[in-house]
Amino acid sequence: MKAHELYTAVDPAVVTQMLDWFRDNDRNVYKSAVATLAQSRKLRPVFIQKKPLPEQYAWILKTLKSKAADTIGEHILQAWFMAGNQEMLAKFCDVIGLEHDGKGSVTGELPTELEAAKLDEAVDALLASHDPKLVTLYLRVFNLQRFGGWDTLTAKLESDSRLVLA
Repeated sequence: MKAHELYTAVDPAVVTQMLDWFRDNDRNVYKSAVATLAQSRKLRPVFIQKKPLPEQYAWILKTLKSKAADTIGEHILQAWFMAGNQEMLAKFCDVIGLEHDGKGSVTGELPTELEAAKLDEAVDALLASHDPKLVTLYLRVFNLQRFGGWDTLTAKLESDSRLVLA
């Protein structure tokens, strides 16, 4: 799935959670995202910023669902996971066996293959302590980090009934 497809499929509450996190913790990313999305629609950012928050969020989500917003949408998801969900990312990297900086940012090369048994163990560990929708979104974003994704991860996302976006 591409980023715009993820935004189309994901529970809007997860997007609200993400946008709230940015507004509370990294307002510059939020403002930059609004400005970039507004510019892509040939609007001034102030037009969006003057809307009540629920309308801002609805407009942002609607815009992120478009193919034209695919790149910015993926960057926003990556930034949120890297800054706002570090414990989950670190746990995933630890179980899979990926070198990381302690916060879930991979420091070495991404593997060409993911071992199915370790992936199953990592998914079980994440689902035991995190919202399944969030885990699913993270795994789908992680799968975007390699052209074509990983076959084992793609198969897991398609076959595991616990991994749903909405």
